[in-house]
Amino acid sequence: MALVVQKYGGSSVADAERIKAVAQRIVANKKAGHDVVVVVSAMGDTTDDLIDKAEQVSPLPPARELDMLLTAGERISMALLAMAIANLGHEARSFTGSQAGVITDGAHGKAKIIDVTPGRIRTALDEGSICIVAGFQGVSQGTKDITTLGRGGSDTTAVALAAALDADVCEIYTDVDGVFTADPRIVPAARRIPLISYEEMLEMAASGAKILHLRCVEYARRYNIPIHVRSSFSQKEGTWVVDSSDIEARKDGDMEQAIISGVAHDRSEAKITVVGVPDKVGEAASIFTVLSEAEINIDMIVQNVSAASTGRTDISFTLPASDGQRALTALNKVKDRVGFESLRYDDRIGKVSLIGAGMRSHPGVTATFFSAIADAGVNIEMISTSEIRISVVVAQDDIDTAVAAAHHAFDLDSEQVEAVVYGGTGR
Repeated sequence: MALVVQKYGGSSVADAERIKAVAQRIVANKKAGHDVVVVVSAMGDTTDDLIDKAEQVSPLPPARELDMLLTAGERISMALLAMAIANLGHEARSFTGSQAGVITDGAHGKAKIIDVTPGRIRTALDEGSICIVAGFQGVSQGTKDITTLGRGGSDTTAVALAAALDADVCEIYTDVDGVFTADPRIVPAARRIPLISYEEMLEMAASGAKILHLRCVEYARRYNIPIHVRSSFSQKEGTWVVDSSDIEARKDGDMEQAIISGVAHDRSEAKITVVGVPDKVGEAASIFTVLSEAEINIDMIVQNVSAASTGRTDISFTLPASDGQRALTALNKVKDRVGFESLRYDDRIGKVSLIGAGMRSHPGVTATFFSAIADAGVNIEMISTSEIRISVVVAQDDIDTAVAAAHHAFDLDSEQVEAVVYGGTGR
């Protein structure tokens, strides 16, 4: 008997038939003797529809009221799922994020979980009920207002509940059969990864892989919660995300650890170049302090060698494209104080990343990666590395070509098509 936390994404509960199918899967776990806690997202595109409605009413809706509106989507799906389970003869109780004890800070739209106090969930489990929790939401510790957790919030809710309940596993159900070596829409021959470490999954999530959100994986690693990524549309095994020390114990005897886990890409970034920065101590610090105060996350940074004749240099960095205009505004306000000449902005870029713990001990990975991209006729604009990742910035039109070339160069292609996107979104 185990305590299992399951999370179902929007495509998994998109309509009444899908909700009934999910209910049957949940009841099967209950019949097997397990305690089950389920976290649900809003049905299909409900959240996007609610945002559209809000913008029709107000061009700039108050953040508090927008959170109140958006949390309605998960409340609908949790109640409908509880009804479907009851129809199968089992008791299910639905809980909002605040009722489940998900306590957050007060940042509307992007709140962070501070604590989880799942007293009501524990009581319901002890009484034999299946618990259904609304994902993506919590309650502010300070104001007691309803908050939302931002993109990937339901995944984070599930892992946080799993940690608070000391669950045996957190199952993330989506509309693909696990984590793949690349996006199947770009590389149809992408291969399913049976086992992947938290470390590698964090790099893939940070590099644009949409299957799991970064915060969710960070939480799982911190509390050592195994994540099992599976499809709600099939019975296939999926992917286990575990601590690297557990991978050897879980591997089949004939399964070798791959040098490269996968190729991820991100189309959501933009590049800003600060032109003509005086090459003096503290100037770079001034630029990035301004961006930090504007709460803008920076990804890759490149500083050119200072021109001897002018004593000036250029600093380029990437950031989320959604923060681009805010960053330009913040930098223009300090142009005279910092003394740079101009700003250049480019949102027609993308990031392609090669991820694998095996590259630590295998020389030649970098050369193979760059050669594959060059042979495909793709120009590299920026480079960034970590111990288990190499990322490059390329023109947006070249992303698909670069991903496919890198995937093929490291023999990641499967001989038969393994990847199926059942629900159409890949989440």
